[in-house]
Amino acid sequence: MALSEKLYALRKKSGLSQEQLAEELNVSRQAISKWESGSSIPESDKLVAISNYFNISLDYLLKDGEPSPTDEKVTSPTANRTQWILGIVACIGGAICLIVWGLLSILSPTASNQIGESSTIAIDGNGVFLIACIAAIVVGSMLLLKDTKRK
Repeated sequence: MALSEKLYALRKKSGLSQEQLAEELNVSRQAISKWESGSSIPESDKLVAISNYFNISLDYLLKDGEPSPTDEKVTSPTANRTQWILGIVACIGGAICLIVWGLLSILSPTASNQIGESSTIAIDGNGVFLIACIAAIVVGSMLLLKDTKRK
């Protein structure tokens, strides 16, 4: 796909008119029209502005055969931040729950007796709570580590 086709597709997908995109990039509507028709090519500073505006790479814009941003797994900074926050909340929440569960089992004689008398923790209310706490920590860790594996 040529630059002109990519620019047209990006603009249409964003629901922008040529005039609206021209205002965002500080160029004329005619410049956008020429770029989309292939009769001219944007200057390098405008290519960077297009890349930043649509949150795409310059490679995608300039190279033929580059996969479209919809084919790649592209995440916005907002999605990454949300994922990070959810990971932190899950890890901290799971750790707090484990601490609370530990304190309750020490302070509650019935829970302490159950742990002391059995070789394994029965999957009753306490066991399910323990598993949920550990699951929260594991899921939170996975969310936090997911982004670091790609870099």
